[in-house]
Amino acid sequence: MKVVLFGASGMVGSGVLIECLKHDAVETVLTVGRTRIDRDHPKLQQLVHNDFFDYRAIREQLAGRDACFFCLGVTSAGRSEPEYTRLTYDLTIAAAQTLAGLDPGMTFCYVSGEGTDSTEKGRLMWARVKGRTENALLRMPLNAFMFRPGYIQPLEGVRSKTKIYQFFYTLLAPAYPLLRTLAPSHVTTTRNVGLAMIHVARAGHPHRILENTDINRLAADEQA
Repeated sequence: MKVVLFGASGMVGSGVLIECLKHDAVETVLTVGRTRIDRDHPKLQQLVHNDFFDYRAIREQLAGRDACFFCLGVTSAGRSEPEYTRLTYDLTIAAAQTLAGLDPGMTFCYVSGEGTDSTEKGRLMWARVKGRTENALLRMPLNAFMFRPGYIQPLEGVRSKTKIYQFFYTLLAPAYPLLRTLAPSHVTTTRNVGLAMIHVARAGHPHRILENTDINRLAADEQA
């Protein structure tokens, strides 16, 4: 399986990349980012690209992939709805349209979030925008799956680039087993997200929207 990965320098994308590089079913991983990541591996290919709204210059390099794991994302904190829409909806759709044109029917796994609003009419701005993004992806000629994780605990040395977020991840790490016991449907790990994406890319899934419980179950199935 040949995978293209967006967001490999972020916390979720870093975790997904680790699982891809370890997994026997993944032949190659092509990362697309504005800078190279500090990692070398026989499976890893890196493509530096600055304009995430226009992929005409790199179309040939993106072709021939079996799956896309789209882990790019920004916080909505401090952003207006138009700004957040551009960095969430517009940015995601630009990549998805390019890939759909190159390899129709490819698997496209999009990291959304628990509480995303599929009606696009709720009071939470981020949830409306994520819902609009999901709906647009589901209408495309892609085998698209929406991943809606809740709290994600980073593992295997993965860190958030946002210092305040990393502070809380570090603080909560010892309590993660308790969180998993008390709220199993709302917590997961970077490892589980990566394994669940690989499982969906390999075997598909009857549902296009995958909640936190689905992610954890698929990850367990992939490790079985």
